[in-house]
Amino acid sequence: MKNILLAISAGLLLSIGWPTYGFPLTLFFGFVPLLITEYRIRNNTYHKSQVFGFSFLTFFIWNMITTWWIYNSTPFGMWFAEIVNSLLMALVFLTYHIVARRATFTVSSIFLICIWMSFEYLHLHWEFSWPWLNLGNGFAHFTSWIQWYEYTGTFGGSLWILIVNIGVYKSLLLYLEHKNTSVLYRAALRNGLIILIPILISYLILSTYEEDGKNVEVLILQPNINPYTEKYNTTDDRVGELLTSLITKEITQNTDFIIAPETVFADNNRLKNFQYSMAKKTAELVLSQYPKTNFLSGISLVDVFKDPAKVHPQTNLHQRGFFYDNYNSAFLVRPDGSNELYHKSKLVVGVENFPYQSVLQPILGDAMIDLGGTVSKKTTQSDREVFFSKDSLGAAPIICYESIYGEFVTGYVRNKADFLAIITNDAWWGKTQGHQQHLAYAKFRAIETRRSIARSANTGISAIINQTGNIVSTLDYEEQGVLKETLKTNDKITFYVMAGDYIARVSIFLMIFIFLFSVTKRRGAEN
Repeated sequence: MKNILLAISAGLLLSIGWPTYGFPLTLFFGFVPLLITEYRIRNNTYHKSQVFGFSFLTFFIWNMITTWWIYNSTPFGMWFAEIVNSLLMALVFLTYHIVARRATFTVSSIFLICIWMSFEYLHLHWEFSWPWLNLGNGFAHFTSWIQWYEYTGTFGGSLWILIVNIGVYKSLLLYLEHKNTSVLYRAALRNGLIILIPILISYLILSTYEEDGKNVEVLILQPNINPYTEKYNTTDDRVGELLTSLITKEITQNTDFIIAPETVFADNNRLKNFQYSMAKKTAELVLSQYPKTNFLSGISLVDVFKDPAKVHPQTNLHQRGFFYDNYNSAFLVRPDGSNELYHKSKLVVGVENFPYQSVLQPILGDAMIDLGGTVSKKTTQSDREVFFSKDSLGAAPIICYESIYGEFVTGYVRNKADFLAIITNDAWWGKTQGHQQHLAYAKFRAIETRRSIARSANTGISAIINQTGNIVSTLDYEEQGVLKETLKTNDKITFYVMAGDYIARVSIFLMIFIFLFSVTKRRGAEN
């Protein structure tokens, strides 16, 4: 019973610390009850399946409390995501248990840090990608604590949390062994400093940071079209009229960019006919009166063909015998009528791609989630396209889920993006923590790259985020309207933009080395 209570308390501590309602201080202690549970099991010769069971309980509680809102878009997807992610986390912890039985406390602790961050890195790159609960994301509402993410990315936050958890855990073990309260006092001071010093460094960075780029006036549109009842039953003509009416209320001759949300134009647009689409016509109509302004928006595109030679792994076969590529795209139209297209590259699992289809389709069938008017796979592009205005201002067209990926976003900056334009549609989850967490995570991208963000969300929350991750202004959820603000550009490159997720890559190397070393030797003495 005690182990069950410890496992439950670990799940609750991790959940209580999570944004957007939580206070991240509890994340520094969230793993401690589970670590104590593992230690009790390891030293009482219980079966290792108990470690897996208790850790699954911890992580299932954490997943359910923080991401239950997936249910609003897909009940099957919610249960699949919660159970699979909890199982994977439990497997990570079980692997730590195997190593801890064979290695010293110090070595096994380093292994836990490395394998957990390797797991987070996996979640950024494999087809079941779900980095929503990567530990470094826990500071989304306390960005004044983590301004040093411009050097480390979110993996710096994950490392920070894990180090403190292990420090507290070791202190408790020493206290239980020696029954000396001075151990707790020294531990409180030491771990308190490990928490406090990075926060003080962050405040120092924040107090000295200055935005010194060019001013860019942006007009962010929030049409508030319900995707379940309106979006795919609304013609692009009506969408164009709505956007135009919103634009004319606020646009000025100084407006540099108009930004509309993800797939706002979704009326069976053919890729090869984009030049004649209502989306481009709407942009050209507006821009004809404003020669300085550029129009950036989301659009659904499809490319239909019969030539088998054009087929690739992301191509869909229609039941009538022809092939088609389906795109979730962004486009830019300049005042002179020239345009650019970018196709979303980081896809939502089950919604826009079928992960490991050759293996899973025989088991699950066509268990795709119907979000976006189709259950077909999306086609991506490999490079990070940057849209440049006629004045050579570079906007990064980041589409929805792509904003969760720190190293991915740095590709836009290396391609000369002066600011980040996030276009999204968060209405699928309803008025829950889902859309609020998605907005909050965008703040990390601003800090990591030191780029201002203009965020257009179909139903909200649209926002301007400055280069320190502070939200300057917003349009509330389910509010139709326009957000007009001036943001600062930046052409400087941060260390994180240059180095990416180097902490995770080092962790993978150490994890493999320690695992191979520990499983090929006899169990060492515990510290």
